Amino acid sequence: MGKANEEWKEKGNRVFVGNYARYPVAMVKGEGCKLIDADGREYLDFLAGIAVAGLGHCHPAVTEAICRQAGELVHVSNLYYTRPQTELAELLVANTFADKVFMANSGAEANEAAIKLARIASGEGKYRVISLEGSFHGRTLATVAATGQPKFHKGFEPLPDGFDHAPFGDLAEVEKRISPSTCAILCEPVQGESGVRPLEKEYLQGLRALCDKHGLLLIFDEVQTGIGRTGTLFAYQQLGVVPDIMTSAKGLGNGLPIGAMLTTEKLAAFLVPGTHASTFGGNPVASAAAVATLKVMLADGFFTDLQAKGQYFIEKLKVLADRFPMLAAQTRGLGMMLGLVLTERGVELGTEIVNRMLAKGCIINFAGNAALRFVPPLVVSREEIDQLMQALEETFGELA
Repeated sequence: MGKANEEWKEKGNRVFVGNYARYPVAMVKGEGCKLIDADGREYLDFLAGIAVAGLGHCHPAVTEAICRQAGELVHVSNLYYTRPQTELAELLVANTFADKVFMANSGAEANEAAIKLARIASGEGKYRVISLEGSFHGRTLATVAATGQPKFHKGFEPLPDGFDHAPFGDLAEVEKRISPSTCAILCEPVQGESGVRPLEKEYLQGLRALCDKHGLLLIFDEVQTGIGRTGTLFAYQQLGVVPDIMTSAKGLGNGLPIGAMLTTEKLAAFLVPGTHASTFGGNPVASAAAVATLKVMLADGFFTDLQAKGQYFIEKLKVLADRFPMLAAQTRGLGMMLGLVLTERGVELGTEIVNRMLAKGCIINFAGNAALRFVPPLVVSREEIDQLMQALEETFGELA
């Protein structure tokens, strides 16, 4: 670690709450898939701010939109209409199943809104939400309670009541948990934090059928899977399943904090003035960034090219797994949300692999104590994929 990085680390440790296990680098600049730290070292970024910078760092169209809007209007609250927020909602409605949009600042807030909508729309006595083991839905108390990973619950009990967790991928177990007080089923089409675990299309279609049979609402948490991450604007669009409520955030503003809950006109009617709100939700600058992001992604050829690059990347990962079976077990994921599942020996070395890759100038992470997660900017090139694979092959060769 260079001198400048060390100085920023020491300054940060003096003033920050210690709830993050940060890497000892201070990032000062980004462009496309590249990051530069305080000592001038360059990194190839295959984490993208945890699946956020879909168009890469400082995309010209997004940067121009942010700067232009910041010079015109930054904030007025949701007591008034603004042009960027309205344009964003129009784009989301035009390109999804939804009729109506609620704007928030994060994925957790969008999921909170979805849970509240499911409860108020389902009527008195129907308040329980079924989610899945291994899921991650946010850090607020309600979304932590919905999250199906006990490690996120520890120390915060008692959690809010009303959440039941079913085993991953087992429809029969979901149905067992349905009661007269159940209002909704909540899931991520691909679980991210537990190690990039896709739910089968047939399973998701089965959830839709269960909801229809029992009069429940289906909520898709597309905070990580949405905004092009899986090869389509939202993952549900390639799975043959339409939810009643869907949440988005992460990639929506290409780095600016913004979230959204999308739903039908029928359900949206339950959120009348006073039922739910957000002071900063859909802030004009963040909304302008999101409008620019969506316009780039919705242009002809973007998703076709993305799907081809995703296939190229996963094939490269499969070759690596075949070459190092003592460390890698399988690959999984959709689009540009990919995981390399590690063996028991690989899991023991997971953190070491990430650290060695960082030392080689490549940023990845180890998710769910199970898999290396790759969520690079969607604009990543095949050449950059090849650079990453070379560094991975060298790292695996050192540890095998």
